[in-house]
Amino acid sequence: MSGASNGATFDPHEPILDARQVGACLYVPAVRDLDAVVRGERLAEIASVIFCTEDSIDESDLPRALENLRCALARLEPIPDRYRFVRVRNPWVLDRVLEMPGSERLSGFVLPKVHAGNFPEYWSRLEHTSHAFMPTLETREAFSEAAMVALREKLSDDKIRQRVTCLRIGGNDLLSLLGLRRPRGKTVYQTPVGDVIARLVTWFRPWGFQLAAPVFEYLDDAGTLAEELEIDRDWGLCPKAAIHPDQVARIEEFYRVHRSELDAAVRILEAGSRAVFRFQDSMCEPATHLNWARTVVMAADRFGTRTADPADAA
Repeated sequence: MSGASNGATFDPHEPILDARQVGACLYVPAVRDLDAVVRGERLAEIASVIFCTEDSIDESDLPRALENLRCALARLEPIPDRYRFVRVRNPWVLDRVLEMPGSERLSGFVLPKVHAGNFPEYWSRLEHTSHAFMPTLETREAFSEAAMVALREKLSDDKIRQRVTCLRIGGNDLLSLLGLRRPRGKTVYQTPVGDVIARLVTWFRPWGFQLAAPVFEYLDDAGTLAEELEIDRDWGLCPKAAIHPDQVARIEEFYRVHRSELDAAVRILEAGSRAVFRFQDSMCEPATHLNWARTVVMAADRFGTRTADPADAA
């Protein structure tokens, strides 16, 4: 299930596992019944699951979580278009997981609280594996352009870059650093962290790194989730992790491409398209819209298309 095998040749500018393939990931605390998940008796309909050993469990529960994970990984079998990750707690936990039989069948790892200073500790453990990984930006360094540029330079090494599926944004951790919690009924973009996310987009996306949207922590507010997903989509943040199975379908519905967008993207990508042309009463300019068009086609291939806006239903 790992995104690559040792010895293969890759385009260094393309990830071995694209973020859109992964889709909406569901976080599952590693103290839960993981055995039923790997056997397909639970959450079989969810493409991507992250077994979490970090903030979702207490420090005192870590030994039990690791033993639970060890038993589950021994039974893990590859399933087409199904991805299983582990969010480790720290480099020491990454060592423990890599020692477990079956860990080689994981799709990869979510690395918490990553910055330029600690990334080498993770990379030294992952360098000789074939796993993809998703660093999470959720420390005070995320507020600093210099710190993020330093991290970007480390991740831009060809042999590292091809292993980075996306960069996750830890919205709740960033708010915590400000002594805040997201207010009910407001998107993360209506908090001070909204400006931070905007800067992260400009610091990483032009260099080819995909960013994932923060989780939405309220389970009884579909309207605000829909509003936030619209902004996630407009800002090019994909995928968005889920904290409950009910959120997964809602999230992936928003990543379905409107049929009119797909039609425009296909026209832009057509060989021989004029430098500027009118389509659906908008200006289409392949020189500037080409990257957008490629993204739309990839999203349509993974999530499908729609003719109505899911925000209306919400």
